[in-house]
Parts: sequence; C-alpha cells; structure tokens
Amino acid sequence: MRTLFAIAIAGLLLTGAPATGAEVEWSKVDRALGKVGTDQPGGVHKYGLPRSDLHVTVDGVVIKPAFALGGWLAFKAMGTGGMVMGDLVLTEDEVNPVMARLLADGITVTAVHNHLLRAQPATFYMHVAAQGDPLKLATALHDSLAAASKTPFGASVAAAQPVPATQTDLDTAKLEQTLRYKGTANGDVYQFGIPRNDIVADKGMPVPPAMGTAIAINFQPTGGGKAAITGDFVLLAEEVNPVLLALREHGIEVTALHNHMLNDQPRAFFVHFWANGDATKLAEGLRAALDKVNVVKS
Repeated sequence: MRTLFAIAIAGLLLTGAPATGAEVEWSKVDRALGKVGTDQPGGVHKYGLPRSDLHVTVDGVVIKPAFALGGWLAFKAMGTGGMVMGDLVLTEDEVNPVMARLLADGITVTAVHNHLLRAQPATFYMHVAAQGDPLKLATALHDSLAAASKTPFGASVAAAQPVPATQTDLDTAKLEQTLRYKGTANGDVYQFGIPRNDIVADKGMPVPPAMGTAIAINFQPTGGGKAAITGDFVLLAEEVNPVLLALREHGIEVTALHNHMLNDQPRAFFVHFWANGDATKLAEGLRAALDKVNVVKS
C-alpha cells in the first residue's frame, strides 16, 4: 500500500509543484461561483449544487435533492494554484450543452452516466476535474452551468446554513448501530460518509474523501419504518464483485458500475445502488457489503 508520503512525492515529480498549496482566498472563489463553500477535512473547500428545481421520482418515490440530486464541486489548493473535482446533476437535454461549454473553458469531463434506474425524468451525472487558478476555474464552472443548465445559484452570496433535521420515523440510532458508523441528518435524509482505509490519487495527487473517494450511503424515509436507499461504494477491482454479490443477496439493486476519474491510482470503481424497504434490513445488507471493503474502522 502506498503511503501518503510516497504519493505526495509522486505528486511533486508529476506536477513539478509542491504537494502542498499556497493560500487561496476562498471568499473570492465563493463570489465567482455564486455559492458559499464549506471547509472540509483534507484542506478541501466544497460547494453543494443540489438540483432543487427538479421533480424526480423513482418507483413512485419523490427524490429529495440531498438524497440523489446533490451535485457538488470540491476545490483543494495545490502548488501555486488548485485542483477541482465535481459531480454535476443534469437533465438529458443539458448534458451536451454543458459539456461543450466546459470543454471550451478547459474543464476536463471524466465521466457521464446514470446513478438511478427508472428515474422520471431521467437524470445524468457529469464528473469534472481541472487544475489551475481556482478563481478562473470557479468562473468557468459557474458560467457553463448558468448558461447551459438550470442548476440553481443564489442571487447573492449569503452565509451557508445547514439544512435542519426534520421529524422522521427512521430509527437512526439503529441504523448507526447496524452500519457501525455515525450518520448525519440533512433535512429528512440521513447520510453516511465512510472513508476507505487507503489512498486514491489522481495524477499523483491524493484525493481526499471530501473530493469523492468516500463511500456514500443515504436513507430517505418512505413511511412505516421503511426507507429508500442510494449512494455509491468506492471500490478497488478485487472488491467489486464481492460487493455486488452482497448487495444482491440482500435485495439491494445495483444501478451502475463505472469510473469517476481518468488517472486514478489505484483504479477506483463506483457501484451505485437502490432499494426501498425496511430500513434496518437494508442497513444489514449494506453492512454485509461494507464487510467486503477496506474501509476505515469505526
């Protein structure tokens, strides 16, 4: 297993720049993007881009933005500039207009795919990455999305406010006990972020969990102790099929298997899933899948 030190040295050799970055005035990046970001572990400054404008259903379940429509962009200082990675939620007719704008502005598109099956209307997820001046990158990303999609942006930059938890019939303590990790309420969606116990790098630079290398598990209550679940497992090649088997054995549908990055080492695969049923039983199935993965122990 490569150590963080080894990967940092690799980043230095590959980029010709120090692995640690200069100070970035994130307030200026906030203004360029039209959003207020939040500081995350690993020196990441992250923005949520939920598609609150969309009304999407799957099997009759109305999908909350925090559940499966939560696009994001994450920046990290690097050398004399920065790097950005993100996942943009788009409708079918937005995919190619947004892509054209991004490519013209030097933003790399690393994946386009589905996360859900049977979504009405269909939603697609475009992964992006770039390196350079964070201010210029934020401006290009904002302008592309504003011109070619209906992604909501605030009229002005205001203080970021967490979405308060709402009343739910989910036994969240039982979910945490079963999964063996602490979750977080985001409105009425209960979320788990579970980091791997190793390091994924892109072009030699470590990619922190907040930039998309953590396993994401979301529960959205559907009444009577039931919940819809979705998210993605971040896996190495040898973990993929054991996880697929564990999910299917517990009645959890696999909805996608793909990559999010182009130059990741080791190669990371992303398995998306869906089910709607007894929340505790679904948590047991997810725990069985987690047992097949090299994750940080709770």
